Amino acid sequence: MLLNYISLSSVGPPSGLRRSARIVVSKADFEGKTVVVTGAGGGLGSAIVALLAERGARIVGCDQSAEALASPHIASRHVFNLLDRASIEAAIPTLLDKDGVPDVLINNAGWTRAETLTALTADKIEQELDLNLTGVMNFADPIIKAMAASGAGSVVFISSVNAISHFGNPAYAAAKAGINAYAKSIAVELGRSGVRANVVCPGSIRTAAWDHRLAKNPEILGRLKRLYPLGRIVNASEVAEAVAFLASDRASGITGAIVPVDAGLTAGYLPFIDDILGA
Repeated sequence: MLLNYISLSSVGPPSGLRRSARIVVSKADFEGKTVVVTGAGGGLGSAIVALLAERGARIVGCDQSAEALASPHIASRHVFNLLDRASIEAAIPTLLDKDGVPDVLINNAGWTRAETLTALTADKIEQELDLNLTGVMNFADPIIKAMAASGAGSVVFISSVNAISHFGNPAYAAAKAGINAYAKSIAVELGRSGVRANVVCPGSIRTAAWDHRLAKNPEILGRLKRLYPLGRIVNASEVAEAVAFLASDRASGITGAIVPVDAGLTAGYLPFIDDILGA
């Protein structure tokens, strides 16, 4: 088995003794396992696919177009639209017949308009909820029940910090809060059937999706960084690492967890300390 070792050491007492901790990440964490990833062609989805494939997974990629699934890391491909219930219902038996009941399901697909409360309309609310909650549940539910029937399964949902605190985008936030609740219901009700369910809540992620914003306003990233205790936003690879851990057997005792990967955004509001307490 190939292993990656990351050595973390700190200087000890004056005698020069050193204490070291070693984090071991196996390149075979997912060897022999089938992993379904939705939104597999997006910025975060691509990072998740590449990382899990590197660690031995057979990747079943799902997206709304065949072009999005061109990655050589993807072994099997399925195209459907989360806004189209008929296409979801057609895709599920095809996936299960072709690829079997997966060991891991990563529910990553999602999208938002980033609307404010005053800009919301009934149509916009419906689309946000249909795509980010209803569509996700319609796809995940029969697969998760198949996992439970088989006696094992690990499910990871990509939610958002918007489900934890308010950063605008109310319809999207409501949908993602629903995802968090859905994951907990799976953890509680299907735990004795061997199914774990956890949630990763990213903050802003530095992907290609930011390019058009930066083109319009090159200063926006600098202003955004001020809000984050780490002084930056996260990279897709950092979110993918959290997903990989929760999906793997290394997290076998973790279920129902909501894990922010947000450079500290939801821990507290640093500008309040800088501007008010420091004034």
